[in-house]
Amino acid sequence: MSKAAIIGGGVIGGGWAARFLLNGWDVAVFDPDSQAERKIGEVLTNARRALPALYDRALPPEGRLTFHADLADAAAGADWVQESVPETLSLKHRILPAIQQAAGPEAVIGSSTSGFKPSELNASGTRAIVAHPFNPVYLLPLVELVGDPATCAKAADILRAIGMYPLVVRKEIDAHIADRLLEAVWREALWLVKDGIATTAEIDESIRMGFGIRWAQMGLFETYRIAGGEAGMAHFMAQFGPALSWPWTKLTDVPDFNDDLVDLIASQSDIQSGHLSIRDLERLRDDNVVGIIRALRRMGSGAGGVVRAHEETLADIGERDGLPVTATRQVPISWTDYNGHMNEAHYLEAASLATDRFMEMIGADAAYVASGRSYFTVENHIRYLDEIHAGDRLTITTQVLAGKGKRLHLFHRLWRGDDALAATVETMLIHTDLSTRRSSEPEGAVSESLSGWVASHAGLEAEGAGRFVGQPATGPT
Repeated sequence: MSKAAIIGGGVIGGGWAARFLLNGWDVAVFDPDSQAERKIGEVLTNARRALPALYDRALPPEGRLTFHADLADAAAGADWVQESVPETLSLKHRILPAIQQAAGPEAVIGSSTSGFKPSELNASGTRAIVAHPFNPVYLLPLVELVGDPATCAKAADILRAIGMYPLVVRKEIDAHIADRLLEAVWREALWLVKDGIATTAEIDESIRMGFGIRWAQMGLFETYRIAGGEAGMAHFMAQFGPALSWPWTKLTDVPDFNDDLVDLIASQSDIQSGHLSIRDLERLRDDNVVGIIRALRRMGSGAGGVVRAHEETLADIGERDGLPVTATRQVPISWTDYNGHMNEAHYLEAASLATDRFMEMIGADAAYVASGRSYFTVENHIRYLDEIHAGDRLTITTQVLAGKGKRLHLFHRLWRGDDALAATVETMLIHTDLSTRRSSEPEGAVSESLSGWVASHAGLEAEGAGRFVGQPATGPT
């Protein structure tokens, strides 16, 4: 079992703890704050609700979370030690030597610093690298890595294994890459509020109703490439390049950061969202982020591509009651309706994922489909037996009722938690030639594999099956 030590349990440290813990790592936390355990517990509550909802396959079982009164105890034996103390260089200069003394020589020591360079962090001879994440750490995949190339390469491998996207910064620079961009937008936004051009709410609307959506899936340069039309980026640069010299922004000027500006920003922010608690805002943010990333998964764009690649590394569960487990997942909030339980359409969606997995198991996988052959669903029968709620763990087993010739007849059982049978979905599929869109015989290896499953499931009960036209009322067909 791998171990991560989190030094500093604030918003970022708590997010790191959740990211590692929910990916099966043991996590040891050191933070002198008497409220650290409560705060991290609240972060974990949000993370347990949100992170698994990104995936169509279950994450590993959670690791063990411990809290320590001594930094050395927390760091001992850790594979990764993440320093997430406040952004004060003198404090980091006290903490990093203590971490290095307590951690083993092979441990990665990362700092969550948003602005300091490795040369500044390691002024006393320590070996930390910058590992700068983004809030919420348990959902957003980006981590900027700066420092020793070999250590950054090792860190990158670890981060990919827990579903994150390591971006190695070529040269050290204050605030790395992303925060320099954010600082430019933030500075201009402060001027717009100070000069009475826009309120905090209006600025946020200009981002989330416009370019923020584009940036989430295509970034800055690809967005502008499209804006250049068929001539591409060169045309865009020629058309809009001269505007860079116009006095559109105040990026080189800094507004007086005084009490008047703070009060102005804070009062407008209170009007904008003061009716919601921070926890309410976090849950709203998390649900929206999950929805956006899941939408990006389909084409493998941006953060959706990171989740899809990580999911392919997650282990299959194996068997249950002598049947293959073809799907395991946590039910996302987006699958629930106004009654608070899973909408009936998503029972079928869950079963379709199980069908896809079984097709992979018999060799009718993506390569098989690319070769011009597949199975098409022609009929489903669903029995709704129990409610399923957001956050429930859903496990699906698949029984083969028939698989001779062109027909594939499956019986899926949807289990909620450990023992509640929530639904059954009976599915009839026909093997199809994709070039003619007509039924056809499956390829020999697929047919042979399917025959093996038919034989192994022969005689097993399938209560409620046989509802298709022309099928017997009960039992295997």
